[in-house]
Amino acid sequence: MTGSTKPNKSTAGGAGPVLVGLAGGSGSGKTFFASALAHSLGPKRCSIVYQDSFYFDQSARFDRDGGSVNFDHPDAIDFSLLAKCLTALKANRAVQIPIYDFVTHSRKKETELVEPKPVIVVDGILIFHNSLVRELFDERVFFATPEDLRFRRRLARDVRERGRTPDGVREQFLKQVKPMHDTYVEPSKAHAHTCVHDGEAVDSFLKDYLAKFSQVAFVP
Repeated sequence: MTGSTKPNKSTAGGAGPVLVGLAGGSGSGKTFFASALAHSLGPKRCSIVYQDSFYFDQSARFDRDGGSVNFDHPDAIDFSLLAKCLTALKANRAVQIPIYDFVTHSRKKETELVEPKPVIVVDGILIFHNSLVRELFDERVFFATPEDLRFRRRLARDVRERGRTPDGVREQFLKQVKPMHDTYVEPSKAHAHTCVHDGEAVDSFLKDYLAKFSQVAFVP
């Protein structure tokens, strides 16, 4: 782990929620850390917002796995809506988050209500690339993980959870995921306050974060 998080009003005891951005390549471990942090803080203290919820509806364009739709390009994400939702949460207002269906590649009619909590964790590969979203974070953490490990994790996830085929996932990774990672995701690491390298003890990093938040009244 390198770097340190810059001090901010929220972590110093301000009244507003702390927005924690977790970025890094697909399969880098950021979602695992987000879940672990939310579990440790508890549902009354922490909410998670996922960048993947903000995909534009691609149902009319999607042809096949690894096809014409590039889900790893910034243009695939509705960053304006994401920034609007995060701004509302920082202002202690509840928001309706879209629900994206990765089987039909469309937004569902239903939405998810997300209440403002003392800690709002935002998980996404491109959240540091987009300046509208990036500047909203009090904490920016980048998970730097080797490509081969990221691919294995993505392959397992997409086949198990998103109904993809192994060949489609592999083709998509080579044609879209890797080039977009090299062009957009990896350079956004420069905006992180902290960089976590895979192989380091996530438990230790989690303890560091809990110790940081223990200085605020809402964490025991």
